[in-house]
Order: sequence, then C-alpha cells, then structure tokens
Amino acid sequence: MARNKHVSRKKRLIKAAKRAVAAPFWALLRVFGKRRVYRWRLNQQERRSWRRTKLKL
Repeated sequence: MARNKHVSRKKRLIKAAKRAVAAPFWALLRVFGKRRVYRWRLNQQERRSWRRTKLKL
C-alpha cells in the first residue's frame, strides 16, 4: 500500500477499524447466557487480520 494515502481512503480505513471492535461482554451474556463463548461471535469483523483478509476499500 502507498505510504501517502488519500484522505477518502484513510476515512474508509478508519471506519473499517471501528467495525473491528469486540462486542461488549454484557451483550454476550444476554445472547448466549452464562456458557463460555468467544467475543468475536457477535462481531465477525473482529477476527479480520491484515494478512489474511483484504478490505476492498
């Protein structure tokens, strides 16, 4: 990727990074109850890796 990025592309990358935030723990408890569950269950985007998955931005 280019070292100097256009402002619109930077904004899209920032939005994608915000989507990759884990779900809050209270939401997991409400959906899944007390059983043990991974935090990425409610937000699949959290598991994205820069090496594995490319953003089409």
